[in-house]
Amino acid sequence: MLNTLLPILLFAALALAVLGAAKRFFMWRRGRPSKVDWIGGLMAMPRRYLVDLHHVVERDKYMSKTHVATAGGFVLSALLAIVVHGFGLHNRILGFALLAATVLMFVGALFVAKRRRNPPARLSKGPWMRLPKSLLMFSASFFIATLPVAGILPEGFGGWFLAGILAIGVAWGVSELFFGMTWGGPMKHAFAGALHLAWHRRAERFGGGRSTGLKALDLADPNAPLGVEKPTDFTWNQLLGFDACVQCGKCEAVCPAFAAGQPLNPKKLIQDMVIGLAGGNDANFAGSPYPGIPLGEHSGGPHQPIVSLQGKALVSAETLWSCTTCRACVEECPMMIEHVDAIVDMRRHLTLEKGATPNKGAEVLENLIATDNPGGFAPGGRLNWAADLNLPLMSEKKQAEVLFWVGDGAFDMRNQRTLRAFVKVLKAANVDFAVLGLEERDSGDVARRLGDEATFQQLAKRNIATLNQYRFKKIVSCDPHSFHVLKNEYGALGGQYEVQHHSTYIDELMQRGSLNLGQHKGGSVTYHDPCYLGRYNGEYEAPRNVLKAIGIEVKEMQRSGFRSRCCGGGGGAPITDIPGKQRIPDMRMVDIKETGAELVAVGCPQCTAMLEGVVAPRPEIKDIAELVADVLIETTVEAKKPSAAKAAVEVA
Repeated sequence: MLNTLLPILLFAALALAVLGAAKRFFMWRRGRPSKVDWIGGLMAMPRRYLVDLHHVVERDKYMSKTHVATAGGFVLSALLAIVVHGFGLHNRILGFALLAATVLMFVGALFVAKRRRNPPARLSKGPWMRLPKSLLMFSASFFIATLPVAGILPEGFGGWFLAGILAIGVAWGVSELFFGMTWGGPMKHAFAGALHLAWHRRAERFGGGRSTGLKALDLADPNAPLGVEKPTDFTWNQLLGFDACVQCGKCEAVCPAFAAGQPLNPKKLIQDMVIGLAGGNDANFAGSPYPGIPLGEHSGGPHQPIVSLQGKALVSAETLWSCTTCRACVEECPMMIEHVDAIVDMRRHLTLEKGATPNKGAEVLENLIATDNPGGFAPGGRLNWAADLNLPLMSEKKQAEVLFWVGDGAFDMRNQRTLRAFVKVLKAANVDFAVLGLEERDSGDVARRLGDEATFQQLAKRNIATLNQYRFKKIVSCDPHSFHVLKNEYGALGGQYEVQHHSTYIDELMQRGSLNLGQHKGGSVTYHDPCYLGRYNGEYEAPRNVLKAIGIEVKEMQRSGFRSRCCGGGGGAPITDIPGKQRIPDMRMVDIKETGAELVAVGCPQCTAMLEGVVAPRPEIKDIAELVADVLIETTVEAKKPSAAKAAVEVA
């Protein structure tokens, strides 16, 4: 009986799985076109799945080993089951191979079951709670059914009764793992995830690459949507990526907005996009809701607006504006889903089409258009902070080794101390540098994160036109946001430059022996990693090298490096100012105080502003440039004379 039932069950499940796969594929293809390497992506998928994702999955060693055993055992078991029981190739060696694969899968499933007995809050429950049972049933049923093939038990052992029980077990396991993989259920991520990795929107992320710049809108195309209004406005491979979510909740666990009680949960946001594409509501979502927003009140469809400004839709606007764009969710996602891209795409529609940027958002965008800076300051005051420094101007020099990009910190009295400190470092190292002065405009970072792509592109193109008038080897900036935009986002608009953060450049100056430095004499120091320097650009070592070179041993926070907690200052979050139960910088200050450090080293004006905004008592906040400038050993007057004379000759 079993030899008759097993092929029927297997091939029926496979046929239904193929039908479901086709249905799912055409559902994804409702999205906008996106060019992919169809064959090359599929060929690269095994490596991406097994190698490129390994460093992310391996962060949770328990689940890493569990996943290898369970997923690896399942793939081997499924293939061998089709060969042995589907096609009836009852070979003893194949039988033992199938037994080994089912044992491997069973052991992995036991560890899945153990994790699910007392699951972390971040894990989705509901249907996911039955997954360990389905995995165990599949592996156990095929193990017993294969014993006669391996010659361990005689054919027909147990009679009709055992055959019937095994058939039920096989049907349960096969339906969950084959049929459910494409029609919906906990195993859906395995099918969608594999194709998502094959046709990923940012294929350059694989093989150790990095891709963090936002994709530019084609504002010249009258048929292109200005952002995303409804699910089908996403590109089709973005929709595929949403379906790949494994609902592990690692994004939820690191999201600063969720921790602060703001109405954002990146895991639920991705699931809401899946609900919107398929049509339905969020009543059956089995994970944590958005803080303060109950389940069951939001619904949508593939051609319905995701956000409604009049009533309830799929997602509230406050959810999108809560994001700090810190990329902690993207960094932790084991399926490389791009949450931030989706959020900014939806913000673009709200800003460009609806003019619905909340709180001070509209004012800031108007300031950028009118005065080229978000604060609305008179552009002529951009160099007031350096009135006594006699800074060289590119308009006069025409060329320099370094173009110092000042940024809009020039209008902030606190950040002016950082700028002056960095100028002091540049001059001490005899760097050939210059600034744009009044020719410099806002980099456009804030406009782009707030969804105003038009203002961003206008600012960027004006800056590119200015930069292209001059010759320089590199641009250096004290602002990671400007650094990121110039380095990773101007290129799409024609501005290709070598750009460095000031901590990286100071590290290079130190390695060249260009700075005469003393040692830091203060108390203990911790270092806060800026999101746009670390997660966006992978720079973690240079700031620490600089601090070590001046005698500072960093007392690391528990959340440091790629897991650094955001200060709350990115993505225009201080401008949109969505309320929560607590402030993100207050949470970061708790992390800082746990180290016992008396001083916090930073490398970003936004981080400085947010952390200094925490109510005292708290540690002192200092930029890396300030710390280096504090220990510079001034050269003597005699030592300066030759260079001064040389300068006089050059002027003459």
